[in-house]
Amino acid sequence: MDVARLIEIYLEHLQARKLAANSLRAYRRDLESVAGELVDLTGTDADRLPVDRVNASVLRSAFARFAAARSASSVTRAWSTWNGFFGFLVVEGAVPGNPMQVVPKPRSLPATPKPLQGEDTPERLLRTVAAGARRARNPWPERDLALLSTLLCTGVRSAELLELTVASLAGRAGDRRLHVHGKGGKNRSIPIEDSLDALIQTYLRSRRSRFGDRLPGGEPLFVDHHGEPLRRGGLQYLVRQSLRAAGLSDRVQPGAMVHALRHTFATRLAEDGASAAEIAKLLGHSSINSSQTYIDVTAREQRLSVRANRTLHVLGELF
Repeated sequence: MDVARLIEIYLEHLQARKLAANSLRAYRRDLESVAGELVDLTGTDADRLPVDRVNASVLRSAFARFAAARSASSVTRAWSTWNGFFGFLVVEGAVPGNPMQVVPKPRSLPATPKPLQGEDTPERLLRTVAAGARRARNPWPERDLALLSTLLCTGVRSAELLELTVASLAGRAGDRRLHVHGKGGKNRSIPIEDSLDALIQTYLRSRRSRFGDRLPGGEPLFVDHHGEPLRRGGLQYLVRQSLRAAGLSDRVQPGAMVHALRHTFATRLAEDGASAAEIAKLLGHSSINSSQTYIDVTAREQRLSVRANRTLHVLGELF
């Protein structure tokens, strides 16, 4: 069978596992990008490349070309995707073995957390939004405040936030939880404190006033100014403009925007003494190693703060 058809079968298999839409798009992108390199290397049409021609040698060459213009983390993700793809094909009997085991996998360093800089930054951001200071053609401070507070107080990923529905907010007042469909199809439940619940309920009341009383459970939890599901670009714009309105744009580290709010949530958990296991459970990490980085970073920052103590400078002069 040709590779293109097998890719579609594998994606159907992943879709049946209820993976997030963004995850499925990422799988497809990695599979099709490397498949494009395989097609070029073998000189075969995209829909006529038989899987038995894809051996370890040609895969090594394809990944070498794929890696030329991509970061180590992107190559590692694509390697994992293709490893899973061939693992599936082995189980299905489409191939006798997994050639990815002899294709070099790049080592990528653990990502460094990039929380919002400045001790008071989250509070300043929320106060600015609550005051309606963000300029917009059709201001909706209740929605903006509930959304930013959810990001800062639950640590959900941007893709997870966009997939939340009204029914994701479950339980009675005082015992509310947010059911999140996470990365890799892993679900988790995050406690919602009364203060955050109150903000979300205020937003939902304002939404009913704007678009009508009915809010079925399947409706997206957060919508745009037209009542349509909020999308990734709209979310990034909202966060960027809110930070700008609060005069905090310079407190976002390069390469971070919406994710900086998730990192802020995790960093504050670590600062307040949460364990790596607790952080992993709340963030939906598959390994506590990812969560441990927040604790490690916090420890380094504490040492830097101690070193800034002026008394230490005097001690240095005494000896």
